[in-house]
Amino acid sequence: MTSNTQKRILWWGRHGNYGPNYPRNRTIIKCLKDLDHEVIEFQPRISKLANLEATLNAFKDIDLVWVPCFRQRDLAAAARWARKRNIPLVFDPLISAYDKRVNEKRKFSADSRRAKRLLKWEKKLYALADIVIADTRCHKQYFVDQLGCEEDKVLVIPVSAEEALFFPKTMPKNEIPEVLFFGTFIGLQGPTYIAESVTHYDGPKIKLTFLGDGPERAQCERIIQQTNNPKVEVTFEDWIPFHDLPDRIRQSDICLGVFGTGEKSLRVIPNKVYQALACGKPVVTMKGGAYPPALDSCNGVNFVTAGTPADIALSISNILKKDLPLLSEEAARMYSKYFSNQTISLTLRELLKGFKNTK
Repeated sequence: MTSNTQKRILWWGRHGNYGPNYPRNRTIIKCLKDLDHEVIEFQPRISKLANLEATLNAFKDIDLVWVPCFRQRDLAAAARWARKRNIPLVFDPLISAYDKRVNEKRKFSADSRRAKRLLKWEKKLYALADIVIADTRCHKQYFVDQLGCEEDKVLVIPVSAEEALFFPKTMPKNEIPEVLFFGTFIGLQGPTYIAESVTHYDGPKIKLTFLGDGPERAQCERIIQQTNNPKVEVTFEDWIPFHDLPDRIRQSDICLGVFGTGEKSLRVIPNKVYQALACGKPVVTMKGGAYPPALDSCNGVNFVTAGTPADIALSISNILKKDLPLLSEEAARMYSKYFSNQTISLTLRELLKGFKNTK
């Protein structure tokens, strides 16, 4: 039996490429547990039949069902099980399947039969949730406008960072300032615009490091091979273990976010931005509506127009004219104020207050 404040939360999501160990999921689970709620993880074998499996498992005294990010296929069965027991359901999709396939990957056009069918399917799914979580205010608006969610049923909770790993720490000073891009080299992140920015750069000498892999890495390497700028030393590094990433970020002086020109790029704040700010690193990234307006005047986050290599180069140069330790402090403060785990916990506390215990 749970108390009036403590909840038993059934975390309903299958294993896969993005399972319970995905950073967003780990952060939400940690915040829920920090609030003294009990999280019972349930990874059904078959999504469509998961309500039957949950019934066989005979879960007791469940106050809330939480379907985590990317698990659209688990939502229908979770809703059937929850509705039968009058248990509220929260869905934290992080992305829209329609948005990813149609707008980001362009697998088929918006006016195609397949796109319309996908949109209809996803609209029905989102309507099953009592609360839908969006990671940015732009995604909230997208869920309302495109997927038909009721505005008062969509709650914004930022992705944040895993603060046991990502936090400010003093590192040896670089003789040559290092600008770090780490990511998956996809169009949304715009790595080719970073490579093209080398031609435009005219500030103090820097080391530009590309860390990671993906479909556009080879193109970035070709661009760099054809570019000659003695002020920029460029290196490419392969992926490193996740637990080594925080120190790699802290070894740099400036971190780069995303610069893609697609609609989806405008709606997201990527993991890398949260992680860099949590480590106290100033960030250069594209200007989009996803960020709190107060960050427009924050030197810890430096916005440029999407898809503009010259703007990226100029922003880096301008940052290096300033006091980097002060910028690092401001970056950490902005993270703490707007994106921290504490911010998530406060939002979760208010959310869960609205759900009465069912047992």
